[in-house]
Amino acid sequence: MMRQMPSGAPPDAQASETLEQKATIDYKSELVRKGIHLCSLSIPVIYYFISQRLALSILIPLSLAFLITDIARHFHQGVARWYSRWFGWLLRQHEQDSSSRRLNGATNILLSAVVCVAVFPKIITVNAFAILIVSDTTSALYGRRFGKRRFLNKSLEGTLAFFISALAVIFVAPKVLGTSPEFGLWIAAAAAGAIAEAWSPGVDDNISVPLTIGLVAWGLYGLFLPGANLFFLS
Repeated sequence: MMRQMPSGAPPDAQASETLEQKATIDYKSELVRKGIHLCSLSIPVIYYFISQRLALSILIPLSLAFLITDIARHFHQGVARWYSRWFGWLLRQHEQDSSSRRLNGATNILLSAVVCVAVFPKIITVNAFAILIVSDTTSALYGRRFGKRRFLNKSLEGTLAFFISALAVIFVAPKVLGTSPEFGLWIAAAAAGAIAEAWSPGVDDNISVPLTIGLVAWGLYGLFLPGANLFFLS
């Protein structure tokens, strides 16, 4: 049953309670879910060492398998029961809702990876997707535990955790030039990704975040570092 806050509770406490109510799985399940989510860091790491063609030949069939299963659970009772038995405890409320028929996070990550690999230069995909995996995990766990102030559809604390962890990824992930202006444009792209993660109206943030980061970074390269060879990685 949903816990009610006293009417005289401080605004921060009321906001914290509201944010916690929006979380539709318990914190232990969230830890497991994000632990699995971190395994997706293998996507940008492996992609760095293989060709775009090989990456898509792996990602597309895998994405189709997840997509077909994910859709089938909304229309076939047998698949739905099997899915609920094994994965139901990890699904958020909107992912279980048969009326909205939303895809789960794993399917969205794979679909997002296919789009990013197909559209962006490799160096942008590697950075944007690494930020998604690390910073989305950090944001969710820190925001659930310490979030008190609302920011868009998430907590301010979670959004700051996203941005700070994204900075760490930026300074570790490979770059084209390794210059201060290049790091600066990636910091701007990470800030845009943090806002996308906190907002994402009607779009899964596993899709909106890397696409936002990738588009902003690509645009900034064109504006401020037009001579950078973004296709130096084959």
